[in-house]
This record gives sequence, structure tokens and C-alpha cells, in this order.
Amino acid sequence: MKLSCLRRYGAACGLVLLLAGCAGMTAQTGQNQKAVLERHYNDNIGLAGRLSILYAQNGHEQGVHGSFTWDQHRDHIVLNLLSPLGQTLAVIDIKPGIAVLTQADKSPIAAADVDLLTAQALGWPLPVSGLREWLQGFGHTAEGHAFVAQPNNATSSFETPDGWTLTYGVWQDDADNTPQNRPKRIDLRRQTEQAGPVSIRIVVDKWQVTDTATTQQ
Repeated sequence: MKLSCLRRYGAACGLVLLLAGCAGMTAQTGQNQKAVLERHYNDNIGLAGRLSILYAQNGHEQGVHGSFTWDQHRDHIVLNLLSPLGQTLAVIDIKPGIAVLTQADKSPIAAADVDLLTAQALGWPLPVSGLREWLQGFGHTAEGHAFVAQPNNATSSFETPDGWTLTYGVWQDDADNTPQNRPKRIDLRRQTEQAGPVSIRIVVDKWQVTDTATTQQ
């Protein structure tokens, strides 16, 4: 083959490879754009669901199972923890600067730190302050970066600044790849001094936006 033919052949092959590479980059970029959804945070929501906690006490594994309701407004949250039979185990009322926890047949106790309050009263940690964002798939990583969980990802895991590992594996509608889709199941794990390895599973059965006004996160 003559040198000029070889040059033309090499140039043609290079052009084919270049076009193929560009096509691959375009397809990948399109997939990434499609994968990222602009989701919005709601200040005013009402949730109902189930709660399961595993922890250790005196070297023995303990479990707590039941249901919960979560009534959230911009400056006020009321969390009800219920037994499997629907009896109220605890009511946690949170306002700016103060949290009050009430259990059956006990006097209410109050503290400025709601997470410290729940850990002391219940015997196991419940990160109520973080749940305000986490229940909707928002939060911050251990490095301080904001994250937004996406419904089109099979599993999304995040490490939080206070040591929790969050995993979003199930969404309200697994086939609905839209910004309106919400987390259905959230698994939380953390190693603690108080209660050893703690695992919390939250399943949200009912979602209600109580005010149409939203703020973007």
C-alpha cells in the first residue's frame, strides 16, 4: 500500500474513533443529566409510618418496634412514638431552643438538645434533629457538603457529620422518577458508646404536604 493511501486510511480511522468517542461522551452526559432531579424541601409536612430499632443494653441485643407520626412546621415539630398496638410511648415536642419529651406515667422532661434528650430518656439514640432533613432525602455529608438523595438510584448511602450512615433504598413509587417522589424506607446505622451498634429502620407509609409553599434546599 502506498504511503499516501496509508495516511488517508489512518486519518479515516482516527475520524471514526473520534466520532465514536464524542458519541459516547454525549450519551453519558445525557444519562447524567437525566439522572439528576431538582427536588424541593417542604417545611410543612405530616408523616405516618413504622419504626424499628435494634441496639445493645448490658451486652444483650434489644429491639423496639412500633409506629410513629411526624407533624412538622417551620418552627415546630411533634413526634409521636407508638407501640405496635397503637399506645403512645413518647411524645417529643420540639421548638427553637427547647424540646420536651413526655412518656406515659412520667413527668415531662425538657432540654435544649433534642437528640441528647431522647437518648437519655429512651436509652437509645434517635437523631430527631437530623430527621427533619433526612426524612425528605436531604442532608449534609461528614465533609459538610449538602446532599440530595435521588429516587432513580437503586441505593444511595451518605455519612453524616454526627456519625450516622443513611441508606435510601426504597421510594414511595419506585417507578416514578420525578422530583415529587419521596423516600419510603430509610436505614440508619451508627456505633455508639451508650447502646453499642444501633440500627434504625424507618418506613414512611403516609405523606402529606400541609402547606403548598416550598423552599428550595
